[in-house]
Amino acid sequence: MSKKRKWNEDYVKYGFTCTTEKDGTERPQCILCSKVFANANLKPSRLNEHFNNQHGGEKSGNDLNTVKTIRARFHQSGTLPKHGFLPIEKPLLLASYQVAFLCAKNNKPHTEAEELVKPCAMEMAKTVLGTEAEKKLSLVPLSNDIIGFRIRDMSEDILQQVIADIKSSPIKVSLQLDESTDVSCCSQLLVFVRYVKDKEVVEEFLFCEPLTTTTKAIDVFNIVKEFFFNHEMTLDLCGSLCTDGAPAMLGNKSGFAALVKKEVSHVTVTHCFLHRHALAAKSLPEPLKNVLSIAVSAVNYIRGNASNYRLFKVFCNELGAKHNVLLYHTEVRWLSRGRVLTRVFELHKEIELFLGQKGCGIVEHFENKNFILSLAYLADIFSHLNDLNTSIQVFNSTNSFPEHFATEIKEHLQGLSQSFQGYFHHGEVSVSQGWIQDPFIFNLHSMDDNDQRKDDLIEMKASSKIKMEFDSMQLDAFWCAQLITFPQLAKKALEILVPFATTYLCEAGFSTLVNIKTKPRNRLDPRDDMRVSISKKKPRYTMIIDKKQQQKSH
Repeated sequence: MSKKRKWNEDYVKYGFTCTTEKDGTERPQCILCSKVFANANLKPSRLNEHFNNQHGGEKSGNDLNTVKTIRARFHQSGTLPKHGFLPIEKPLLLASYQVAFLCAKNNKPHTEAEELVKPCAMEMAKTVLGTEAEKKLSLVPLSNDIIGFRIRDMSEDILQQVIADIKSSPIKVSLQLDESTDVSCCSQLLVFVRYVKDKEVVEEFLFCEPLTTTTKAIDVFNIVKEFFFNHEMTLDLCGSLCTDGAPAMLGNKSGFAALVKKEVSHVTVTHCFLHRHALAAKSLPEPLKNVLSIAVSAVNYIRGNASNYRLFKVFCNELGAKHNVLLYHTEVRWLSRGRVLTRVFELHKEIELFLGQKGCGIVEHFENKNFILSLAYLADIFSHLNDLNTSIQVFNSTNSFPEHFATEIKEHLQGLSQSFQGYFHHGEVSVSQGWIQDPFIFNLHSMDDNDQRKDDLIEMKASSKIKMEFDSMQLDAFWCAQLITFPQLAKKALEILVPFATTYLCEAGFSTLVNIKTKPRNRLDPRDDMRVSISKKKPRYTMIIDKKQQQKSH
């Protein structure tokens, strides 16, 4: 481990001040240009070299005694005098933050700002605007460390905005969470939040935290609880949770949801709709399961070999096929089956010819008419299950199949129906709450006369203005708009509408994490980069810069 150097007050005479990182590392910062150096530069020879090379030393009138005097005045008055020793100008500082924001938003390494963005900007400025503009842009601080600091500042500001929104939400918030392993084998917990703000339901990134040891339910619970505690909130603000249904999340006794319910009894827990959908659709009769297995084997044979992959692509192009590549099948992705099977069916003739030329034994299945019929059915049913418009219309009815095969289809559909009933429960929202979906066609006779909301519904139905709002707005936005006029109705409706239905945002978040934390950046702490990249909120630059300059003046 490299030696950590310590700050010495005598270094002030070289025109430097000290900045301290979270881990206690002390680093020198030039008071003339505000550039921050590594801890290794914390020695007189390096500091003096920077002063002489970058600020002209005595040649420009900036001798060390002048710097020391200015430093003393700075501490006494709280501001730097106007002698050319001002902190970074606001436009330059703003530009630095804006470049850092774009780097984070596009999941780019921090070094790109200094190694690519700045040289490009300076070349363009020199060519279009002249050397003076180039010199001005050269003052924008864009080093690797500076970009990291900027992203951290913006992340903290965005988090403050989200926390303020959560605390002011008129409805209890909904959480969506999931965990996955990154490129460095570190398990990362992602949490998103859904709440009501300014007459709309908002979805926002809440935090990304590493699970440093185990990934048990208690570990997830402690991280979530600690986050709320650190930001002066309680878990009582949560109205619902949505997870992927893993045992660590939904275990009846020791799962994360059970631990939360022990502390906050009113919390409702939902199982991700997409995962339930995929699990329900997973059960297949043995003959159809074999068809899926053979189709996947054919895909792996062609795509798993680089030579076969290239030859098949050229082969399909020569035949004028609709596609020239096959798709991989993965159990984790819920859309995978429908897309893979559809692509295999659309290319089944090309696959048959290619496998035949290669002498692969799988070809005998693609020569079998019953296999192709089974493949068509699976492609069709899974495409419908995935809400895709790629179904094969020729085979959309059991009347198109031989009698013995129609029996297998009926068996599968009956099993599928029973499986869905096990995962999806009808009547979770009672008949008396049907007004949430459409209060204007709802039958009021199904409500108890003593229910105060019945009177509100009668009044709402009588308003043509509100009816026009209902027809022109989305359902959640409509009920948000009624929070002032009909608070009881609106709050009850939003309690049903605000909870997450899926963990899609977490899945998308993990894709972002893969782009941010790559093999070359495997030591990166992705928390701040993730927030700036994913959040829909914009950092408040003016507030951040004013706060930063105030800190430097004290």
